[in-house]
Amino acid sequence: VQLQASGGGLVQPGGSLRLRCEVSGFSSHRYTIGWFRQAPGKEREGVSCMSNSDGKTYYHDSVKGRFTISRDDFKDVLYLQLNNLRPDDAAVYYCGISVFEWTLGGAPRCTHMDISYWGEGTQVTVSS
Repeated sequence: VQLQASGGGLVQPGGSLRLRCEVSGFSSHRYTIGWFRQAPGKEREGVSCMSNSDGKTYYHDSVKGRFTISRDDFKDVLYLQLNNLRPDDAAVYYCGISVFEWTLGGAPRCTHMDISYWGEGTQVTVSS
């Protein structure tokens, strides 16, 4: 299984980026896929996740209304649109797959502890 994340970069506060995660070598019906981030000195946190079987999504409170997760099933690509970026969004962003579809409060559980497969990260820097 391979996941390849790209699309990071340097943007000014208020700017936008679109992250891309290409998935290969994985096939299942029930799983969770999503984006995580890790800033220096902090624990990796779930940003946004999607359950494959029903398409339900989860967003971290800090990104609701600004980030959007989506996927292109034909190309096996997962996206994360990042709008209105803030300095505290700066981190290395990773995509990951959990072979489970755990839920929490009706939404996909989005925790790094569930992840079975990780891709290499892509750096997002937000600075003026």
